Amino acid sequence: MNVLTRRPPGPVAKAVGACTLVLAGLAASTPAVAAPSAGERLTAPALTATENSSYARQKLSWHKCFAEPPEGAPPGAERLECATMRAPLNWGQPGADQYVEIAVSRLRPATAQPRGTLFINPGGPGGPGLTMPLVLLQRSAVADAYELVGFDVRGTGQSTNVTCGGTSTSPNDPRDRSKTNLDLMHDAADVFVRHCVYRSGPLLRYVTTEQTVRDLDLLRHLLGWQKISWVGYSGGTWLGAYYATFFPGHVDRFVLDSNTEFTAPWQSSFGWQPLGFERRFREDFATWAAGYDTRFHLGGTADDVRRFYERLRADVVRDPLLFLGLIPIDGPVLDGVILQSMYSKQSFQPLAELLQELRAQVDARAAGSPPPALSAAARATLDAARRTSPDLLPVAAADAFPATFFAITCQDTPWNRSRQFWEKESARQGSQYPLAGWASVAHPCAAWPRPNITLPKPTGRGVPPVLMVESTHDPATPYEGAVRAHRAFAGSRLLTVTNEGDHGIYTMGNQCVDGLVDTFLLTGALPATDTECAGTGIPAPTDPSQPQAFARRLPANPLQLNEYYTKVAGPTTR
Repeated sequence: MNVLTRRPPGPVAKAVGACTLVLAGLAASTPAVAAPSAGERLTAPALTATENSSYARQKLSWHKCFAEPPEGAPPGAERLECATMRAPLNWGQPGADQYVEIAVSRLRPATAQPRGTLFINPGGPGGPGLTMPLVLLQRSAVADAYELVGFDVRGTGQSTNVTCGGTSTSPNDPRDRSKTNLDLMHDAADVFVRHCVYRSGPLLRYVTTEQTVRDLDLLRHLLGWQKISWVGYSGGTWLGAYYATFFPGHVDRFVLDSNTEFTAPWQSSFGWQPLGFERRFREDFATWAAGYDTRFHLGGTADDVRRFYERLRADVVRDPLLFLGLIPIDGPVLDGVILQSMYSKQSFQPLAELLQELRAQVDARAAGSPPPALSAAARATLDAARRTSPDLLPVAAADAFPATFFAITCQDTPWNRSRQFWEKESARQGSQYPLAGWASVAHPCAAWPRPNITLPKPTGRGVPPVLMVESTHDPATPYEGAVRAHRAFAGSRLLTVTNEGDHGIYTMGNQCVDGLVDTFLLTGALPATDTECAGTGIPAPTDPSQPQAFARRLPANPLQLNEYYTKVAGPTTR
């Protein structure tokens, strides 16, 4: 899809074309997002989709999303329909002739009329969500009651894309605090931002939460509903909270699962992550792996497992291993693989096996012996981390997701722009939480040319009660930030999942959680007060020699399941 799709040729089209011609001069100057033209508004007035007739009168052309449904998908997946919607490039000036295309999907009940429409978002922000209705299809009562709606937000997936040219924020080791390395990381972050600006062109400054929630309200109107219900995971809790803030009269039953601190700026929300990932690694993964030391040989205590990781990291920093014969596995890559594996307990066994195999490769190399080949499972774990982490993506990867992620998080709310602040803050976090704490030393948002945007703070006032679901050891959206959001968002109910650390809980098989969320979506009944469900615990490792049914090998995490459906089936809006 083109970077920008528009009606008749005009100034925006010319600007986009020019963006591809100046890449050779990236290092020569520091570009900025073009200032809004005279009279242009980035913040839209309080108008609804129905007040803009040029977009409100469009008809969506629905067709089957898949030639064949994804292997392992639940019955009914063949009914998923896709379409493309047009929305203004800038909702601040919705009468202008520039527009973006938004890929959308729907799955209607097989036999009955739906009671309402349920929008589902995987978060990110920036994660493609066309196949999210398939994730909720397994909740049969909900799927029978609602029109399930998925979408790729502007910037990502099959919607009009932004891109940073496949560049990475920084490949350097953030633990190396030498002036040379710090300068290199800051320079890499600056160049990354320049690539995003040049390669994405005029579209970039309009990839924000406000523009997106207005896209979604247009979709609500085109689908013919007065209100929407919502299931949003991770960054989808931020998006859901802001939709409710902008359009409280269009809110029906909202479920926010694995919550950002959506009542505070993005910088505050992400500030909890070093603690969350370190806690998940030490208290959950390391403790679990130590309990199976005779199987994985990572150490007999959680501290032993952590020391195993530190020794392995030091060895690959000194002399990186190679993946596929050419991709270095060094300290930052090892960190990234571990971070990606903390999202779901189903990733613990593959991670433990990978660490064991990497140790064997390092030891063989030190002994002068040929290193053993990585198993297929270990290669899959490495490859999965490279495909889902913005900093580990290969240069040739399509990078609309990470580009959208940075556009939204860097533009929605202000960030500290001081190099000295980030060096000091990352050192503080790194000394306490080394797995992820050092990594914020050169943050792209500190260099981002942020447009003049002011989002209203979500307070919950005037919004129907929402249900928040949060696990106590969630690594990516830690519990502490979710509790703050809950306390600051009036009328919310918090469902705490104890003895649990997975990111994305609803539809994962926790009967207590699934039952309470289903009841709310089907009847509107919330728990009378904040309540708790017990987690399901981390499963014992399976015997790798025993074959398993395909369905048992599907990702249990709803976000990973959505990624699987997207990759193996390739839904199309065309």
